[in-house]
Amino acid sequence: MPRILSCGISAIACLISLSAAAGTGEAESCRKVRMAEPGWNDLAFTTGVATTLLDALGYHAESDLLGLDVIYQSLKNGDLDAFLGYWDPAMTAYYEPYKADGSVEQVRVNLKGAKYTFAVPTYVWEAGVKDFRDLQKFADQFEKKMYGIEPGSNQLMLDAIADPELGLEGWEVVESSEVGMVSEVGRKIRNKAFIVFQGWAPHPMNAMFEFEYLTGGDKFYGPNFGAATVSTQVRRGYLEECPNVAQFLQNLVFDINFENKGMGYLVNDGMQPGEAALEALKAESQHLDAWLANVTTFDGKPALDAVRAKLGL
Repeated sequence: MPRILSCGISAIACLISLSAAAGTGEAESCRKVRMAEPGWNDLAFTTGVATTLLDALGYHAESDLLGLDVIYQSLKNGDLDAFLGYWDPAMTAYYEPYKADGSVEQVRVNLKGAKYTFAVPTYVWEAGVKDFRDLQKFADQFEKKMYGIEPGSNQLMLDAIADPELGLEGWEVVESSEVGMVSEVGRKIRNKAFIVFQGWAPHPMNAMFEFEYLTGGDKFYGPNFGAATVSTQVRRGYLEECPNVAQFLQNLVFDINFENKGMGYLVNDGMQPGEAALEALKAESQHLDAWLANVTTFDGKPALDAVRAKLGL
């Protein structure tokens, strides 16, 4: 006689329980987990943690480097399964159309205490650039340039330039990459030159450089210097199709200190995301207890022991 389980708690928990009861593990179609991140070190690190753990659970997790607009279109088209990097409210404009048509679903907030807005070196702030409205007063010193990250991820800078209230007509967004931007910030600071750039936390830049976040950007980045949360999102229907991965994604939550350390391995030590993830997990393996609760390996075995054995933790 088959075991009968109550599904009163949640559909996902029920599906996981049914799978475990049957001893079947996850469906074969769920073995490959397709993820992406836009080249930001915080998301490269957290995605590296996720793919490392999923691989240890017997999945084939992969991550592509894509622009934000491509990530969302790929989730909608079913070409990607999960994205760990929805910054709210900074990325609201990117997500809104996909939220409206239901093609991208929210899983959970995976980081609190983040922030994201314009920043300048401390000596520039002390010279009088303390607010978005101060930028135009020093246009010549800035050479009418602001420095962003990869193309497709600087829309809020472009929106600020387009806002007539800020007087930034004729300004240019210099787009490169996160690494390229941080390198340029370092060069400008060494030369005591003016620069305004995309600043955010968590990121090792907060320890590498002396800089200040600008006020006046609430219209674009939200209040309190772009105070933000970061959330995990998936393509429509994925939580029901792959309930074991869904449980893992629901469990996966980070903190600022853990991410700062992990990103430091990328930025300062030149590690690849998988290497940084493993190093961080070795240092703080206690996170695994919560991250792997009610999760199994791909073939239905207990997750915690399998991951510790696979990763040598």
